[in-house]
Amino acid sequence: MEKIGLIRSTIATVALVALFACTPTVKISTDEPITINLNVNIKHEILVKVDRDLDVLFDKDSELF
Repeated sequence: MEKIGLIRSTIATVALVALFACTPTVKISTDEPITINLNVNIKHEILVKVDRDLDVLFDKDSELF
């Protein structure tokens, strides 16, 4: 009986080792560096316009504060 348990555990161990040994790996080899192009358009002109409008408002009516 003890011999059958030893054989089963050995077979299970070999099966687990074989299962984990077959993990796929993907390797990418390139000569050029990887570049990431981000198409980002930042609009800041709205803040500048508001800032200019506030400057004009404060210049016209300087007794606001």
